[in-house]
Amino acid sequence: MATRVQGCIRFAVPTRTTANGGRLLTIKAAAEILGVSEMTLRRWDESGKFRARRHPLNGYRLYARADVMKLRKRIFGGGRAA
Repeated sequence: MATRVQGCIRFAVPTRTTANGGRLLTIKAAAEILGVSEMTLRRWDESGKFRARRHPLNGYRLYARADVMKLRKRIFGGGRAA
């Protein structure tokens, strides 16, 4: 569920806010932004390649939006396509 805004892509994904104001994404939202499956993110978490935070009550994986966007930039490259 992406929308194009002035040459950049914005994702309409659910987020949660941490105590220090940072945004957290669910595993589903992070997978959608990165273009990988949820299982791939689980494997990356287990192997230490891309660690998730855990919700203190239910143990769900949560990802910092800034970290997800950094990884997305590494995956897709930082330059603009011609």
